[in-house]
Amino acid sequence: MTTLLVANDGGHLMQLHTLRPRLGMGDDVVWVTPRTPQTESLLAGERVHWAMPCPPRDTAALARNALACRRLFKDHDVSLVVSTGAALALAVLPQARLRGIETVYIESATRLDAPSLSGRALAMVPGITTFSQSSSLTRGHWQYLASPWELYDTVPTEPRPVRSMVVSLGTQEGYGFRRLLDRLVAIVPAGTEVLWQTGGTDTTGLDIDARTRVPSEEMAAAIRAADVVVAHAGTGIALMALENGRCPILVPRRSMHGEHVDDHQLTIALELALRDLCISRDADSLKERDLVAAAARTVTKVSDPPQLRITSVPLPRPRSGGAVAAATAAAVAAAEV
Repeated sequence: MTTLLVANDGGHLMQLHTLRPRLGMGDDVVWVTPRTPQTESLLAGERVHWAMPCPPRDTAALARNALACRRLFKDHDVSLVVSTGAALALAVLPQARLRGIETVYIESATRLDAPSLSGRALAMVPGITTFSQSSSLTRGHWQYLASPWELYDTVPTEPRPVRSMVVSLGTQEGYGFRRLLDRLVAIVPAGTEVLWQTGGTDTTGLDIDARTRVPSEEMAAAIRAADVVVAHAGTGIALMALENGRCPILVPRRSMHGEHVDDHQLTIALELALRDLCISRDADSLKERDLVAAAARTVTKVSDPPQLRITSVPLPRPRSGGAVAAATAAAVAAAEV
């Protein structure tokens, strides 16, 4: 009996990858995600169905993925489908419920008190169980599962010079973060070795060895070896830093500067700062002493975290194919808004 693990690349996939050991599922797993250097590296050795890119609110991409993913239910005896979002979940999860398959949607940790557009749409589909990763989102259809941040703690260490750094701006197309690069170029200590992962940010005129994407295995190794990690406030890079023992400096992208569609990264940075799991700064206020402070912290993780239960009694079969089809159509319509 096969479990499908469905997630868009980036932070959504990193959250699901981190959650998997706690979900109590067996080895018969197929991942469903877009193919990138990061996903290929992170899922090396796993069985993967490579989906097409599925950007937010791109209904044509959603429809193409829905058609392409139909084969999964023919090729595998699927008994459970789990997703952490986002748009790719809309292409797969309603199909699972149409077939009477147990289906679970876990909202992104970025959503502290309100579900995402995909989450709101999927909560309308009969029989999909919806969980949150925030105790503030426990109303209506939403049950609290666990926070990904509860497993980590920071420990002070002896101060040390900053000789190596990782800088990660994520990989989402269409939103640059030149403000952070300009600030870092001005304050990184001379002679520091830096891995610059810059995504779609324009690096013209900067004397840096910029790389658009870095495979996950290489990025994780670089973080473990680095004195400091500076990153945009995305859940994927925050989890990777914590998993590899580093207390990151998180710098939120701001919508007012055209760096993202909204200011949800402010919420992520605040959440982790309040838990003492990061140093959070605005790009324009970042200082060299912040680099030194981050280098003097390390991160520990709970060695045997408790298992999480996402299934209970068997879910009822859909009320009818028409009910699920209608809810799916509503989900797709919501994605156009």
